[in-house]
Amino acid sequence: MNTPVPPAGAPVRRDDLPALFAPREQDSHKGSFGTVGVVGGGPGMTGAALLAARAALKTGAGKVLVGFAESASPLPCDPLQPELMLRDARSLLDGNWNVTTWVAGCGIGDSPLAADLLARLFARRGQAPLVLDADGLNLLARGQVEPHWGDGPVVLTPHPAEAARLLGRTTAQVQADRPAAAQQLAGRYDAWIVLKGAGTIVCAPDGGWRRNTSGNPGLATAGTGDVLAGMLGSLIAQGLPLEQAVAGAVWLHGAAADALVMNGIGPIGLTAGELADAARTLRNRG
Repeated sequence: MNTPVPPAGAPVRRDDLPALFAPREQDSHKGSFGTVGVVGGGPGMTGAALLAARAALKTGAGKVLVGFAESASPLPCDPLQPELMLRDARSLLDGNWNVTTWVAGCGIGDSPLAADLLARLFARRGQAPLVLDADGLNLLARGQVEPHWGDGPVVLTPHPAEAARLLGRTTAQVQADRPAAAQQLAGRYDAWIVLKGAGTIVCAPDGGWRRNTSGNPGLATAGTGDVLAGMLGSLIAQGLPLEQAVAGAVWLHGAAADALVMNGIGPIGLTAGELADAARTLRNRG
């Protein structure tokens, strides 16, 4: 589904995202909507990977696998979402699971194991899109992993402090000109950039950028970035045009928070785990 590309600096609008609300064919099956592989969740951070995986599932991915950055999966199954397939990250990366989009970095930590897992993922993903978030960005900024990730599409999702580390600047400098910072990151890494914060900037590899206007202070709580990463991976895996998948995930993430607040849930005390259900409702209402 092709739509005109909005001009640089334009707001992300619901009307620009028709693929996000397109009805599904009656003969669809789980293979029709992609397989998301989540690599993250090191010791003490299991929840980060699960938040991303649950969000991927509830925003429409056909299958979701989680590979934890530990020697063995810390859980036999997710008690809240048993549809998720859990294993250790090495077995996920070494297996033939037909992953169509990867989400990596959520709670992965900064250990040598974490760096090794990301390097393995970069080497084996081929053309499958990659969403790199959180600790994955910090490992990249510190040079513990190199951006040798091949030619497939890449989406980087820094918050301002992570963007500053990647650019070798201060957070204040990033915040002083957020579009310019996003464009510099896009050019440096030849990647889509989602520079999070109030008025998230969505920047394409060619430097064209847009500003998101959905969302509220309820998103300023732990885990919401993991949820966004899962949403990004999910929409990309489902085959939405990349410009709609990236901007659409950002818009949907904020719109879910807005819908929760309208229903009296937050902004104070809104939790990351509540976003995926609200996003699912928005997609199905069309």
